[in-house]
Amino acid sequence: MATIDLPHVATGKVRDIYDAGEDRLLIVTSDRISAFDVVMDEPIPDKGRVLTAISAFWFDELGHVAPHHLLSTDLADLPAAAQDPALAGRAMLVRKAEMLPLECIVRGYLTGSAWKEYQRSGTMHGERLPEGLEESAQLPEPVFTPSTKAEEGHDVNISLSEAVELVGADIAGAARAISL
Repeated sequence: MATIDLPHVATGKVRDIYDAGEDRLLIVTSDRISAFDVVMDEPIPDKGRVLTAISAFWFDELGHVAPHHLLSTDLADLPAAAQDPALAGRAMLVRKAEMLPLECIVRGYLTGSAWKEYQRSGTMHGERLPEGLEESAQLPEPVFTPSTKAEEGHDVNISLSEAVELVGADIAGAARAISL
């Protein structure tokens, strides 16, 4: 494992966060596997590098749509205390920012937890859907379906009105517009 001589801030299901000073954080993506909010015993080799590359691609691709926190994924840009070659491709230097406590999901099809809710109540994230839809049916138009971003345990699906209560109308509206 890599040597990181920085203060440890937090460990998530897949990522570890360190204080890089000067209003910056170092986010290191591990090879841990998390499915259905459970961390599995066996890691996948280089999974962290793949996830970091995907994240960096989308931050770059969508930087004109919404501001983001990514500063660099280049090992040479990391603090000296974290320039271990084992971190190459799996570390992101980011600006400290306030986390939006929403996971912004856009659904085009009725699958997963949305399908289960629809079977129970005819709704998806509390919003009524047409009757008679089948599993994996294409929705008439993409739908913004937020969830809470739980620090531990399961994320919880919420309605747009609940998202407004959580973060305010302006932020919820912007999150919806950018997501769609």
